[in-house]
Amino acid sequence: MTTMQAAVRRRRAVAVAGAVSAGLLVLAACDKPTPRATVTVGKNSISAEATCYEDGDDLGQEKATKCALKKASDSIEVAQSETLRIGVDPKIADTGWALWINGQQVTNVYKKTYYSFQGVDLFADQQGQAAPKTLYISIVEQDKPKSAGTSKEFKGVWNFKLVNGDA
Repeated sequence: MTTMQAAVRRRRAVAVAGAVSAGLLVLAACDKPTPRATVTVGKNSISAEATCYEDGDDLGQEKATKCALKKASDSIEVAQSETLRIGVDPKIADTGWALWINGQQVTNVYKKTYYSFQGVDLFADQQGQAAPKTLYISIVEQDKPKSAGTSKEFKGVWNFKLVNGDA
């Protein structure tokens, strides 16, 4: 092998090593996608990544509550007494999840990837007030409490906007 061929081989090896290193840097800079949650009404559905999620680490109840109060941009229309279906990634179901409305937990913790709330009137008139035109719900990944206690870990929050189909 001549010195010229050896020099060309070295340059190629350096170029390949540089390309691999650059590729790894680009990949390391990317955020991993969060697990997804989906809300379905009739034939329409919307899906979202988490509003707040720290790779499965505990957010704490205070931060989860703040995240659940953030407004979602994607919306879905819900008419009175339609079935609201929620689907979650198996990672979320393994921990457990609950439905929250306006920053308040309204269901027990489920450990299923799918749950349907049949005939729920989320937009019912309340104490003499007109039915709201929009409602913000959250899927909150949280552990299922032992007995009557409260959840100790809150790992993620997915927010959705429901639009009153009867307004």
